[in-house]
Formats: sequence, C-alpha cells, structure tokens
Amino acid sequence: MHDENQKVVCTLTYNLVEKVTGWYDQTTNRTKHSIHLYVDTISTEKYNFPLEHVHDLSYKPFSNGAGLFYLHTNQGLFMFEVDADPTNFIDLYKSLRK
Repeated sequence: MHDENQKVVCTLTYNLVEKVTGWYDQTTNRTKHSIHLYVDTISTEKYNFPLEHVHDLSYKPFSNGAGLFYLHTNQGLFMFEVDADPTNFIDLYKSLRK
C-alpha cells in the first residue's frame, strides 16, 4: 500500500460492478472505491502505480453523465467506471509529471 504520511493530491471515485450468478438468478453488485493521486503515485483499491509507470490518463464520457476513465500504465490498460468528469484529476496528474 501507500505511505500513510503522504497527502492525497486528488481523489476520483469509481464504481466496481460485479455480476454474481447463482443457480436460479443473477445479481449485480455495485460498490464505490477511490483512485488517489499522490505526488509520486496513483493508488487504486488493488494497485499502486508510480507516476513514472503511468503513460497517460484519458476519459470517454457517456450521454448519461457517467463515463470510463482509462489509466494507461506499463502494466497495461486499466478501465474504471466513473460518475463525475475526471478532468481536474487528469490536469493535476499532468502538472505533477512536468
């Protein structure tokens, strides 16, 4: 995990959608989690990415106001469903990378 003494620069909330299939039914569980931007790292529920391993951040909005946030890293592409526009998060990341 991340060093607890460092302050979060910005936070982005995302939805984790999991389908659970039983014998006779299928349910969808939605939980909210956070992506934290630190001075040197981006941290999600399961992963930590040093900023030097992050190639790009992008966003594809939907007409309903939600969208997909893409985290392009040297470990691959990670996609997150978000309800808010992450432009501020992306801009702060880019300013830290300069």
